[in-house]
Amino acid sequence: MNKFPAWLNILVLVIAVTGILLALPNIYGSSPAVQLAEKNGIPVSEEKLAEFVRVVEDSGVVAEASYIKDGRAVLRFSANDQGTALDALRENFTKEYGIAPTLAPKLPTWLRKLGLSPMSLGLDLRGGVYVLLEVDMDTAVEARMSSYQQDFEDRLREARIRQRVDLDNGVITVRLTSEENTIAAREIIRKSDPDIIITDGADGRSLQVRMTDAQIKARQLLAIEQNITTLRNRVDELGVAEPLVQRQGANRIVVQLPGVQDPTALDKILTATATLEFRMLDQSGDEPGSRRYPGRGDEPAAILKRKVIASGDQIIDAGFVFVEGQPAVSIKLDAAGGESMLLTTQNNLQKLMCTVFIETSRETVMRNGVEQQRTIKVEEIINCATIRGVFKNNFQITGLTQVEARDLALLLRAGALAAPVYKIDERTIGPSLGQDNIDKGAMAISVGFLGVILFMAVYYRWFGMIANVALFSNLVFIVALLSLLQASLTLPGIAGIVLTVGMAVDANVLIFERIREEIAAGKPPQAAINLGYEKALSSIADANITTLIAAVVLFAFGTGAVKGFAITLSLGIMTSMFTAIIGTRAIVNLVFGGRRLKSLPV
Repeated sequence: MNKFPAWLNILVLVIAVTGILLALPNIYGSSPAVQLAEKNGIPVSEEKLAEFVRVVEDSGVVAEASYIKDGRAVLRFSANDQGTALDALRENFTKEYGIAPTLAPKLPTWLRKLGLSPMSLGLDLRGGVYVLLEVDMDTAVEARMSSYQQDFEDRLREARIRQRVDLDNGVITVRLTSEENTIAAREIIRKSDPDIIITDGADGRSLQVRMTDAQIKARQLLAIEQNITTLRNRVDELGVAEPLVQRQGANRIVVQLPGVQDPTALDKILTATATLEFRMLDQSGDEPGSRRYPGRGDEPAAILKRKVIASGDQIIDAGFVFVEGQPAVSIKLDAAGGESMLLTTQNNLQKLMCTVFIETSRETVMRNGVEQQRTIKVEEIINCATIRGVFKNNFQITGLTQVEARDLALLLRAGALAAPVYKIDERTIGPSLGQDNIDKGAMAISVGFLGVILFMAVYYRWFGMIANVALFSNLVFIVALLSLLQASLTLPGIAGIVLTVGMAVDANVLIFERIREEIAAGKPPQAAINLGYEKALSSIADANITTLIAAVVLFAFGTGAVKGFAITLSLGIMTSMFTAIIGTRAIVNLVFGGRRLKSLPV
């Protein structure tokens, strides 16, 4: 009686050893480091890593460790040497590599080769940069309406219907030359988008077109989702470790960059809205929709056609290169952009195609004594070149400085923002504050843990000590799962662990009280153990499942701190179920199982 089969004992032992191994990296701490990532996404080679080490050593600094992780080079230093090494690496490798200061775990080589890592620490524990961005939803809708405007012009022109299409304040007005064309124009516009709202103008010879409320909301949702993806790509390009980019509210995005110590270097990359458009030169200067664009630097101004051949959202790859000794950006378009470029170059040989650089920014102005935000959109020609051959997806653009070309390539490669974003809040949390949070959280866990241990040892004697072993194992398993999943531990997450410490022992209290009841009812000790575990199981399962449901709901609908609490609470519930039911039963069976007992130390 009360004996686990050998395979189950072995399974429990394997799980325990695995948990200890996964949690082990967390005892070594971390130290300042520099991380380098190839801007074109190519993994760093061992030869390149050795070159980084040589450059650092030439500056008088010796790296404590150097290795490649996830295709990126990591060089670890003492606190005093990080700045010197960072300057030396940036001086020599800024063109090809994203270089960022960070914190790296001080792991032994054998643990690192096993692919093990400590759990990720959130911004409130590790220190770093917090940025709150606001998405310009109006611009996102305006961009969609501009796309409709051009589409309507092209469709009506193909149908040989004379018209003038204007866009003002979110409403497209299609002016026609006769009332007879109104019905045909309405049908053509309706085919473009069956859901769009079309109303007749007061003069009987015009149509007014606007998006439905549902379409506007869908466009705004798409804009913020695309911006989140783009910002994640940009942060990845910079080589920042363990970033967090997530939505907050209706039109805001939170970016948390743990371990980053130089926030000013990230501002331009996060908020930059630079993109490109390719347009044909209007040689006659009088085509409908054409307008004059200023030139950037020495590039002359020119009148360009309304139709966009390809735009930044159709660029799937970009790289910084040199063409005939001049800095340039190599461009690769998607299928739709490539087809448009192919058709344009086929029909316009020996004509000029221009590249328009577009950047949106916001500035604060005073109007009637009140601060207001004004959006500024800059559109400049950076390059005009004669089409001397037919091409499709791949080509290069010039007309930029080396720094501009490099930054633009990074932004285009990461993707264009669907709508401009503006920084409305930024906070830098120092490592000292993060360490203080860690120390206080560790103290809270320690006090709670010791209090529970003393109570269980005094009240339940040897069975209480078995429960204490399970409680310690529960903490190890939580840390192990956080390390395995690389789920960020935050200050609210520590609160979840503290709560779990108290909840984890509840299951053993139920079991031990059941065992006491069975002994009081005259059951033999071995039977009392068996019945205690069996009868308490349903109560334990019900209590933990309902709490787990609440934790899952918190994770699904919560943000930020709430999610951190829900993660550790969920993991704690699952690990406590294992340690309290299977773990303690395995120890009880090994100590007391198969023996003739007159009493139990419970």
